[in-house]
Order: sequence, then C-alpha cells, then structure tokens
Amino acid sequence: MSLVQYADDGFFAPRKIANIFHTSSEDVARSAGLGKDAVQRKDRFRSDRTQRRLREMVEIINKAEPRFGSVLLAYAWYRSQPLSGFSGQTAMQLVRNGRADEVLDYIDAVDAGIHA
Repeated sequence: MSLVQYADDGFFAPRKIANIFHTSSEDVARSAGLGKDAVQRKDRFRSDRTQRRLREMVEIINKAEPRFGSVLLAYAWYRSQPLSGFSGQTAMQLVRNGRADEVLDYIDAVDAGIHA
C-alpha cells in the first residue's frame, strides 16, 4: 500500500491508519508505542516523535504485507508474532523499544532467504 494512503497534509494520520487497519486510533497509538494523547491532539500527532513512530510502524507493515497478502494480516503479524532471534519479542515490542531498524533488517533477511 502506498504511504500516501496513510497520510493527510504531509503527516501520517492516526485516524487514516486506524481506518485502514480496522481498529481505533488508541490501538494504533499502543501499537506504535505512543500514548493516546499523541494521536488524538493535532499538535501532538504532528510532533517528530509521533510521526517517526507512526512511520516506522507503517513501513514495517508495508514491507511485510506482500508476504501475508493483506494489510490486516500484516498488522496482526506485527502485533502478535514473536520474531526468532529477538527473545520472543514481536515487531510491535521492538518498535516500542526503538528497534524498528532491526525489524526492517529482519524482514529483509527473511525475504533474502536468510533465517534470522
């Protein structure tokens, strides 16, 4: 899915993301490791930290989507599937801990046939 579909006026829009994932803005916030105020208040969801976390989550889900065939299944994987080599942590847990780049590298390694 194109990143522009997740955005409004050049910013990742929590409500658009929630609509695409068939969930709530609060759930999107939790999934990105943010508080609900970060996605409900316009001045907060445009902050660098909030936008970075939303971008990281969307990038990971977009990268995983072709493997699962739908954005909803990729979102479920992101939230619930423990990743090998990360002590049973999910992609969501890793993003919350500032390790989104490691998740993207993991997906690239799996796609290349390297079992991480």
